Amino acid sequence: MRKGIYPGSFDPITNGHLDVLARAARLFDELVVAVARDNQKASLFTMEERVAMIEASAKEMGLENVRVTLFSGLLVEFAKEQQACAVVRGLRAISDFEFEFQMALMNRKLDPQVETIFLTPREELTYISSRIVKEIARLGGDISAFVPESVAKALRKKLG
Repeated sequence: MRKGIYPGSFDPITNGHLDVLARAARLFDELVVAVARDNQKASLFTMEERVAMIEASAKEMGLENVRVTLFSGLLVEFAKEQQACAVVRGLRAISDFEFEFQMALMNRKLDPQVETIFLTPREELTYISSRIVKEIARLGGDISAFVPESVAKALRKKLG
């Protein structure tokens, strides 16, 4: 069984994340979406809220081989615990590549058995980021093209 890990903060999950998730789900028998506990970002949603949003979105998309969980610590250690062969990372722009490439090389140094796979979302989704979506929502803008409706509702409720 080939298992992949798709890690991130997903605060909140966007249509860009979901596009990468769907692509990755086709590559593996099981894809574990790993919501990071130890991220350095100030999160709007709790980890449990993020897990619930991702689970609901994956279910709506019919992705039955996707499992969502929390993780902390080193990603390569988590991948080893999960018996995963690869880590999936999304790349939106050249600016993402430098950081992601550095992380992939470091992870390879820590555990050469875990590969890193880079996937890009569809062109029309490359400009979407959780940070920008939250800012648009905070300012009362329409975010319906950037996140699933359930996530848009959660953002409106959270931001008032």
